Amino acid sequence: MTQYHSEHTWVRVEAGTVFVGITVHAQDTLGDIVFVEFAETGKAFEQGSVAGVVESVKAAADVHMPVSATVLEVNEELRADPSLANSDPEGAGWFYKVQLNQATELDQLMDAAAYQAFAGQ
Repeated sequence: MTQYHSEHTWVRVEAGTVFVGITVHAQDTLGDIVFVEFAETGKAFEQGSVAGVVESVKAAADVHMPVSATVLEVNEELRADPSLANSDPEGAGWFYKVQLNQATELDQLMDAAAYQAFAGQ
């Protein structure tokens, strides 16, 4: 199940692997994404802290970590083709694989319906 943070990022746990990325709403707002700046692997982040930058033809925006986590891997395919964040932001356009530092924070996040209401979708 995908869960959402108020800074328009998501987190999903799949068979023990934890993925993080930006939401459909975020990429819709930004427009065509042309560059992604990732945090270094091994770096730890608190929930809500800035963990990267995404740039589009319209603007640049910070990418916030939806949970306290340590970066295990960055999406090299996204680095090579930033448009994946537009075409499949909650799939192939993921930003990070992470290790949760406080799994209980997942309980504080929004489900899809709550996020859609929050984002005005």
